[in-house]
Amino acid sequence: MKQLRAFIAKEFYHVFRDHKTLLLLFGLPIVQIILFGFALSTEVKNSNIAILDRSKDDASREIIHKIASSDYFEIERNIRGHEEILEAFQSGKVRAVVIFEPDFSEHLLRENKAQLQIIADASDVNTATTINNYLTNIVTEYQRELLGATSMPWVIEPEIKMLYNPQLKGEYTFIPGIMAMIMLLVGVMMTSISIVREKELGTMEILLVSPFKPLWIVLAKFAPYVIISILNVTAILLLSYFFLELPVKGSLFLLYVESLLFILTSLSLGLLISVLSKTQQTAMFISLMATMLPTLLLSGFMFPIENMPMPLQVISNIVPSKWFFIIVKSIMIKGLGIEAVWKETLILAGMTLLLFVISLRKFKIRLE
Repeated sequence: MKQLRAFIAKEFYHVFRDHKTLLLLFGLPIVQIILFGFALSTEVKNSNIAILDRSKDDASREIIHKIASSDYFEIERNIRGHEEILEAFQSGKVRAVVIFEPDFSEHLLRENKAQLQIIADASDVNTATTINNYLTNIVTEYQRELLGATSMPWVIEPEIKMLYNPQLKGEYTFIPGIMAMIMLLVGVMMTSISIVREKELGTMEILLVSPFKPLWIVLAKFAPYVIISILNVTAILLLSYFFLELPVKGSLFLLYVESLLFILTSLSLGLLISVLSKTQQTAMFISLMATMLPTLLLSGFMFPIENMPMPLQVISNIVPSKWFFIIVKSIMIKGLGIEAVWKETLILAGMTLLLFVISLRKFKIRLE
């Protein structure tokens, strides 16, 4: 028994002296509880909406006030005509538009019935459905208050319209997310592992003393995975079109150009991980942590970013898949062009250049 206690004490000593193990054992559960407990939620909050009030009477103002007072919505803008509705959605800042018909109160008083229209961006099916339910509940609550104040059978009928995805297909959400995750995972993991493998086998030193410059070595490492990733994109698009009936509504050429940019971003990140890693296991672990979890949690693929606390919203801006997810949805689902995604394109290009320059400089320092 005394020997057993000694062995147990030894194991505790080994665990507590390893700071990385302690961080994994205690830090990871705490982070997961914080993230999944209150930061990441499928509940929709603080969603930006636009209002087209063609009535501007007491009833429409009261409903707008109730919408603005809820925790679920922020009125991003008041639009003046139907021609501004599509522009509001194309800006990417608006999740839904609420439209009040002319003489809303008058219809309610004279005909005991009035209509309003709710148009939602259904490129994200779950969010659009939730927003419609919240808005409908707010209207229903106002109608219940009217019925409580009078015996008149007043009815307010919300007309629901789903923009970009009227059939409410889930593929419209998960195909762009799957594209981002697969391309990032393949590019980062395979690049980092292939370079670390050369270091472990001792062949990297041979390559560095050869006439080839480090830049050519890196580009040679990049080439196979660029081609493989392009083939993956093609396979995803073909499967989406023929099996899921999800066509590319925008420019196919622009989608490939943006995909190539994202591939280069992934490869540059993989190069940086390879420089910082000493073993293939370490490179694989860091690659998974740097790609899969941020893509699932902080890209907007599974959880609306506007629901998250401000620190997580800020952190999400350094996740490359967030910007590519927006680009793919804009081109593939909404049929928009470069004028709608130029900001996201510049951000990805800046990330690629920064990661590649840092990686190349550290690559020379560590291996020459």
